[in-house]
Amino acid sequence: MIQDLKNRINRVFVGKEDVVDNVLTCLLAGGHVLLEDVPGIGKTTLAKTLAQALQCRFGRIQFTPDTLPSDVTGLYVYNQKSAEFEYREGPVMNQVLLADEINRTSPKTQASLLEAMAEGQVTVDGVRHPLPDLFFVIATQNPIEYLGTYPLPEAQLDRFMMRLSVGYPSEEAELTMARNFLDRNNPASSENEAPSGVCDASDVVRMRREAAAIHVSDGVLGYIREIIELTRQEKQLSLGASPRALLALVSASQARAYLDGREFVRPDDVRKVAINVLHHRVILSDEARMSGADADTVITTVVRKARIPKEA
Repeated sequence: MIQDLKNRINRVFVGKEDVVDNVLTCLLAGGHVLLEDVPGIGKTTLAKTLAQALQCRFGRIQFTPDTLPSDVTGLYVYNQKSAEFEYREGPVMNQVLLADEINRTSPKTQASLLEAMAEGQVTVDGVRHPLPDLFFVIATQNPIEYLGTYPLPEAQLDRFMMRLSVGYPSEEAELTMARNFLDRNNPASSENEAPSGVCDASDVVRMRREAAAIHVSDGVLGYIREIIELTRQEKQLSLGASPRALLALVSASQARAYLDGREFVRPDDVRKVAINVLHHRVILSDEARMSGADADTVITTVVRKARIPKEA
């Protein structure tokens, strides 16, 4: 089922198999993902294709400076016939939610997603409303446009399991995209058929339970803990990884092992996900920024310093 899911997404979202693997890792680990890249490289296409393949309800919020928290969570509206207030659901009640250009809206509206992402519920007028069992947020932001934007604070960045950069496709992948575009515009093409789903929400919930049961030995757990501790001791970082980052790294490593068809976590699984899990949870020191260092390079160095357990 997982391989069919990968193939279905990769046929539409061409040339970025590593990005698809990381998004599926977040999905199976019960986390959320932040896609940070320039416009027009397929972030929305990835989210919509994933929702179609999962046969899940898809919602999209286009954030703007005047977007209100109620535009996200929903609100109570007075019904004159029943003389009662009724709750009208917001986009957050969908199973796969695309939060487009999340850094374009105010911090108050950004914070309206915090409760939903962390606790699986929203509170409207003092009443709690549980979210679907499968709730997955794909947020996007443009890293090169700063006019009229509100950078996400560290507390909200920490809610995302991974921050990914899609990047431009290769020449071959870009030509494949162009051919697919021409085929879709051709009425005689069989590619015009609507894509069918691979699984449904109940399958994903089951796979999440199975991924959470992947065995993590004491040695590998100590290896993960040492990586986290080294980020706190690293002189090039003014802020190291939090305990939530440790738990996210454990969950992501379990999901990566599950994607690879194993029942236990290896140090290789930890290294595959470490950078994407940690680089938005640490802050470079002033000296490191002045010297031109970047978080990915520093975290790579930290991971290499950690001692691989002998049992591995």
